[in-house]
Amino acid sequence: MATFDPAAETARYLAALPPEGHAKAVAYTQGGHWLLLWGTLVSLAIVFILLKSGVLARLRTRIEGRRRRPWLTAFLVVLVAQAISAVLTLPWDIYANWWREKSYGLTSQPLTGWLTEWAISAGMGLVVGSVLLMLFYALLRAAPKTWWIWGAGLSAAVGALLILASPILIEPIFNDYKPAPPGPVRDTVVEMAVANGISPDRIFVYDGSKQSNRYTANVSGLFGSARVAMSDTMFKAGADIAEVRGVVGHEMGHYARYHILIQLGLMIPLLILAFFLVDRLFPLATRLLGATDVRGISDPAGYPVFTAILVVLGLLGTPIMNTMIRTAEVDADNYSLRIAREPDGLAKALVKTIEYRAANPGKLEEILFYDHPSVSWRVRNAMDWKAANPSADKPASAR
Repeated sequence: MATFDPAAETARYLAALPPEGHAKAVAYTQGGHWLLLWGTLVSLAIVFILLKSGVLARLRTRIEGRRRRPWLTAFLVVLVAQAISAVLTLPWDIYANWWREKSYGLTSQPLTGWLTEWAISAGMGLVVGSVLLMLFYALLRAAPKTWWIWGAGLSAAVGALLILASPILIEPIFNDYKPAPPGPVRDTVVEMAVANGISPDRIFVYDGSKQSNRYTANVSGLFGSARVAMSDTMFKAGADIAEVRGVVGHEMGHYARYHILIQLGLMIPLLILAFFLVDRLFPLATRLLGATDVRGISDPAGYPVFTAILVVLGLLGTPIMNTMIRTAEVDADNYSLRIAREPDGLAKALVKTIEYRAANPGKLEEILFYDHPSVSWRVRNAMDWKAANPSADKPASAR
């Protein structure tokens, strides 16, 4: 009997995509790296426009014309700032999030549909963001020396609430979620869901192809709100039972291994550090940006300065965030291999993601820019597991 060779099997799977497909994936992926820089520059340009126009400072002064109303002032000023930013950013968003996806064949959504969803998302963001920032400015006024600690806690709490609410209140606004139809796919996913503490009546298929042609599934929510959602793109791409098990096992790994909660916990010290740096850098940034009308960090008219610092810190912190997410993705892959025991199913599914995530990045490129391990590494990991588990023919119970 021939010896199983993980390296040869990995090469065979990667060869399923022709060379021109790999070249296109490299172009898309590396272009996406540049988007990080250009997106940052676009944000800084909008900050400059907001500050130089003086519109926020004039609005603040007008609201406070008769008496100080700090809560109302903060809410209205940041609402206007976010609304102007959203409108000014729209051309860039169309290019980066629709036109580019369309040109690479990663979406079939018409521009009108994309704009409709953009408007809904922007409207929701304006309301939620303005309320959150109003609370932030209240913290800045009440605890000027320690606001960055309380602000991190507030951000984490809001993040947890959004995660809980997303599958119930937010995601159904954009997609139609239907219970998975009876059949082998539903039966196998129900079995896996029950083993991982997810209600069997929360297995859905949604019209993900409405927005994107990407091959995907997810387990969203926490505790009782958790659900399994498989995009119809999986089945349009010909996913078989082995692939479904491999992919859903990975997504259930995120849920069963508490990755969302762990990442929220890790975000708190990172946010504390980021807000601390904002607090210390704000006077310098105000001078550099020529924001002469801003009275201090607790002045909502200085929201663009606050944003500029966070945008730059976010760009510099990208490798840290990517490493945190990549670590969870490796753990989820390994969880899938243990409970689904479908290394070939997982490998087949991973190959279908190469078109938007080049398979063989350099090590430094992966560390800096990849929020998932490279497909070549993930397929090799699955093949190594298969070599170490030659009798992997039955699902194991979750551990």
